Amino acid sequence: MNTKVKIHVVVIGAGIVGASIAYFLSHRNNIDVTILEKSQPGSGASGHSFAWLNSFGKDPVAYHNLNCRSMDMWHRFAHQLDRDIGFHCGGQLRWENTDDGANALRLRVKQLQARGYACRFVSGSEIRQLEPGMQPGTVTAASLSQADVCVEPPKVIEACLDQARRRGAVVRTETRVCGMFVENGSNSSRQIKVVKTSSDEVACDTVVLTGGVHTTQLAAMAGVHIPQQESPGIVVRTTPCDPVLNSVSVIHAPRIDDSRGDVHLRQTPDGTLLIGQGSQESLNRDDSQQHADDLLTRAKYYVPSIDGASAIPVPVGYRPMPIDGFPVLGFVPSVPNLYIALMHSGVTLAPLIGELATLEIVDGARVDMLNPYRPERFKQSC
Repeated sequence: MNTKVKIHVVVIGAGIVGASIAYFLSHRNNIDVTILEKSQPGSGASGHSFAWLNSFGKDPVAYHNLNCRSMDMWHRFAHQLDRDIGFHCGGQLRWENTDDGANALRLRVKQLQARGYACRFVSGSEIRQLEPGMQPGTVTAASLSQADVCVEPPKVIEACLDQARRRGAVVRTETRVCGMFVENGSNSSRQIKVVKTSSDEVACDTVVLTGGVHTTQLAAMAGVHIPQQESPGIVVRTTPCDPVLNSVSVIHAPRIDDSRGDVHLRQTPDGTLLIGQGSQESLNRDDSQQHADDLLTRAKYYVPSIDGASAIPVPVGYRPMPIDGFPVLGFVPSVPNLYIALMHSGVTLAPLIGELATLEIVDGARVDMLNPYRPERFKQSC
């Protein structure tokens, strides 16, 4: 891309991935950035995220390494944003209370260690040393992933967009994209010339589509099919309470019995607890008060000090989830000025994708580590 001429990039979607890409684009000379958000920044999946930055359960190794690369970048990213984003180190503490669970955890930790992931076994007594207020019960195996951290996505998004604005970016909220004017070009390719919104039309040289669960619908406006699977999830919040974790940033506790599954828990700077169940990919549509109370009861079993907290049900959130579970990143061959950035684990990957997407959009680079995630793997879409 010739950056001696002003290039107008339209970013559709102001979740954490869109905000990160806009932030990095705004640092480049001769790039005008307009961000279009149908509601308010972070109102989609980013606002529902548990926001645990990790690569604990991510396979294959190339995808694991992509997440690790972004985790390592978060420290630099937080420094560049120069604002409180709720960055909380300490790692993830996980334990099992059955023989089968212990065997699975041991295999995973050994695999992660072979990959160079900062993860080690801990004993039941070490759990109590790390978290004196916790009552882990039976411990058949346990691990501490030291590199895992947490952030607060709304604060990250706000910091990214504020810095982008200071560099001239335009952020338009409550602005729904209604269509795209696509012009036929040479070699059967097409170019998006105009993004049509609920109130006007925005001329563009490049469109970056970071619409989360709405990406499939938005891409269809340009004649592109990006398939997704439905991925509902629940993260319960509580009323604020005193600090409950002494050392770690996240705990992942095993099921209490056959009728009540495992839970994961972390605490935000204002004292709110976030509680979920299963893995970050677990499907759950139950946003009832009864389910919220049950999750809190499970958490209290292991952390009695949160007894005074009350559960607040949160409406079910739908996570961006490409049909094969892996990110979709890059320009679309049939619409060469349309760049797709769709992924689960968007919070973990946000700074790396922001930086690498900017290399591809502005410098014309084709980053090797993103090659497994190109839109053209969906043959019917390009």
